[in-house]
Amino acid sequence: MDEDKYIADRVDDQIDWYDNKSQSAQRWFKRLRSLEILSAAAIPLIAGFAKDPFPVNLCLGILGALIVVISSVISLNQFQENWTEYRTTCESLKHEKYLFLTKAEPYHEEEPYRLFVQRVESMISKENSAWSQYTQATIEKTKVKKSV
Repeated sequence: MDEDKYIADRVDDQIDWYDNKSQSAQRWFKRLRSLEILSAAAIPLIAGFAKDPFPVNLCLGILGALIVVISSVISLNQFQENWTEYRTTCESLKHEKYLFLTKAEPYHEEEPYRLFVQRVESMISKENSAWSQYTQATIEKTKVKKSV
């Protein structure tokens, strides 16, 4: 595979993937966290100004449950962590690409393409390994909780 094809088919594709996933995780994190904050802020307002006790208790219970669910979904899906990890990988790939294209160090030596491919694949592999380790740890935690 030549340099142009590798950059177009592999590097640019991965940059786009990490960029899109980072933006999606950021949007989900901010939306859910905003809803959680608004729900928490509404509880004292409703409790302080409401007149009828039954609907108030119901509203407060629903808001409290909503906060727990939102917090759990954010934690379960790791939106904030994925956002930062994907953004870091995306920007690192862009950085390597521009170093390579401008023949800046470390790509000013002989055989820069080989080094570029090794470094890019190492970054992608590192991200995939981190995901795999996180997934395995989550599975193990689930097994331990079920056996207790």
